Amino acid sequence: MSDGVQRRFLGMRITPLTERRLRSFRANSRGFWSLWIFLAVFVLSLFAEFIANDRPLLVSYEGELYYPALFTYPETAFGGVFQTEAEYREPEVQELITSKGGWMVWPPLRYSYGTVNLSLNQPAPSAPSAENLLGTDDQARDVLARVIYGFRISVLFGLTLTILSSVVGVAAGAVQGYFGGWTDLLFQRFMEIWSGMPRLFLLIILASMFIPSFWMLLGLLLLFEWMSLVGVVRAEFLRTRNFDYVRAARALGVNNVTIMRRHVLPNAMTAALTMLPFVLIGSITALTSLDFLGFGLPPGSPSLGELLAQGKANLQAPWLGITSFMVLAVMLSLLIFIGEAFRDAFDPRKTQM
Repeated sequence: MSDGVQRRFLGMRITPLTERRLRSFRANSRGFWSLWIFLAVFVLSLFAEFIANDRPLLVSYEGELYYPALFTYPETAFGGVFQTEAEYREPEVQELITSKGGWMVWPPLRYSYGTVNLSLNQPAPSAPSAENLLGTDDQARDVLARVIYGFRISVLFGLTLTILSSVVGVAAGAVQGYFGGWTDLLFQRFMEIWSGMPRLFLLIILASMFIPSFWMLLGLLLLFEWMSLVGVVRAEFLRTRNFDYVRAARALGVNNVTIMRRHVLPNAMTAALTMLPFVLIGSITALTSLDFLGFGLPPGSPSLGELLAQGKANLQAPWLGITSFMVLAVMLSLLIFIGEAFRDAFDPRKTQM
């Protein structure tokens, strides 16, 4: 990058320290390219409805354009007799459209995560074929489509849980480290008790008591994931709270919240940021574990853990277990490489002039 690009990015001035960190991150080729590969796959998964869908992207009928991938149309809109949503994969619906000179533009994969392939010539789960590149699961659903949607929901769940747990964990660590004394002591004893509980068993019990959903699981996992960053943030606040500029701000009458946010938190965030990729890994694996055990997302939801469980239950269909294992292994490996590169980039011994 040129000096102008390095010093200004999206209108923000980049400090020399940030420049050195960016250079250090880019020097780690494994982490740098892992970040781009992960972002490329994640961005593609965000448009899963345009990649794998049992509804066309575009339909032309009697001179009008329809967008089934975005909107729902009844069969009567195409000359049919049913008021329910048109089943575009059915030959009868396709005949209704083409008989009027219409046409359809399909996505690359004509299956959604819940689409059942009714034209299989062998019992499900069926082996990979030209129609189903990674085969089908035990309910005759396309594995590739479920992997695309499952990857998206796993990463979105992990990112949401990572952000929320980081906010709670940073706030808790900041309060402990800044005030110290009895506040720190009581908080530490609470965390020792809370972290000593059998988390997986508690999650299974709670998940079995409520109807599973994305937000309910997020709340349950947040009960425990927030402790991931408390230790490093607490240590930074304990170290920084007695610095001269913090004492001076306190002597000038600056309130504690302002001191914590403006003078102490930036130092603690350096250590916290290096931990975020590993917190994301823990969030994704937690959801995968619950899905594998049957206490995760609602039945029928695209899930890598559920696909892994199907591979365990159908050893005669090795493509199920191999596919889910490879997707998880590659995804978590990329995140580990990214985390290592972040850790090296924020290491003060490697960013000195």
